[in-house]
Amino acid sequence: MNAQEVIELEQSHVLGVYGRAPFVLERGEGSTLYDTEGRAYLDCVAGIAVNALGYHDAGVTQALQAAAATGMLHVSNLYHTAPHARLAALLCESSFADKVHFCNSGAEANEGAFKFARRYGRAHGGEDKVEILAFTNAFHGRTMGALAATPRPKYQDPFKPLMPGVRFAGFNDLASARAQMDDRICAIIVEPIQGEGGVHVATPEFLAGLRRLADEFNALLIYDEVQCGVGRTGSLWAHQGYGDGKDRDAFAPDILTAAKPLAAGLPIGAILMRQRVAEAIHKGDHGSTFAGGPLVTSVAHHVVTRIAQPEFLAAVQAKGKLLHDLLAEINSPHIVEIRGKGLMVGVELDIEAADIVNRGYAEGLILVNAGPNVLRLVPPLVITTAEIHDVVARLTRILHAL
Repeated sequence: MNAQEVIELEQSHVLGVYGRAPFVLERGEGSTLYDTEGRAYLDCVAGIAVNALGYHDAGVTQALQAAAATGMLHVSNLYHTAPHARLAALLCESSFADKVHFCNSGAEANEGAFKFARRYGRAHGGEDKVEILAFTNAFHGRTMGALAATPRPKYQDPFKPLMPGVRFAGFNDLASARAQMDDRICAIIVEPIQGEGGVHVATPEFLAGLRRLADEFNALLIYDEVQCGVGRTGSLWAHQGYGDGKDRDAFAPDILTAAKPLAAGLPIGAILMRQRVAEAIHKGDHGSTFAGGPLVTSVAHHVVTRIAQPEFLAAVQAKGKLLHDLLAEINSPHIVEIRGKGLMVGVELDIEAADIVNRGYAEGLILVNAGPNVLRLVPPLVITTAEIHDVVARLTRILHAL
């Protein structure tokens, strides 16, 4: 089939909840995608911060083939398998966590985190300790609990009533958060760097203050690192980039949710937690048919092992600085602010970001927005410095043409 036939077939049979680009992708190599007409595109979306190791990565392919060769793609969580145990150990060793629960997506990870927090709250504060504090511009997912903590009328209103018991405070506004706290709050959930909300970076004072508030009110601190975690910011976990190494406990959460890049595009989510949270959860409290399967966790182990290497993370930091510096040199009147960390960068504009995204296709550039006026750059973490120069040169042409 040619591109138009594929698009027409899809439009005839696939529910139309996505606005897709006007071409059909066929293959990828490194940080470049190719469509069915042979056109190449430098990818600054990476499957929405998923394809951290890019496309056609030899190590990922080898891990996938080795896992598939066992013939054991799925067995369910009624049985022990080595891959998920090894991945859980690796995630704990690389973080604050003592235990891990696997699921299939970021939204599902946040749903599980809310359940665990409510279980913990009831065990340690009574039947009324079940409410959750979230923040403006947050995005935690589109399932009913996660959506309740995502304060966007466009997303929420068609599906109300939502899960009750969620309050909101201003992001990076500690006084606003304190004003919402009382003994009914069982958890505070926050993204160290907001993704869909416009690439807003939490200040050290804000995260450390939330840690203190959680301790003061015997609540759990949940970090949603679905988009900003697993190397995206230049540290394995985004919150690990706060503090000087001596005071990291001042920023550490009780629960962390992860998903997008964990398994190179295979569906996986993870809920990392401290032992005191794990002790409140009992057999039968939560579960999933597909979660933690041997094929997916084998690939995820390879991905996390690669990204956790100090030299890999140092390269992400250096490339993130280069990208930020080059963007600052564009000198376009349409650029209002450049913000972010590592290879998670937001360019706030005084025009619709969708205009830039659409013009990017003609320049061989795949881009995505984060809200109406923010261009989000989340390329594969393996993007080269030469490709970063190329991305900014193409973006410069687009902005100057406007």
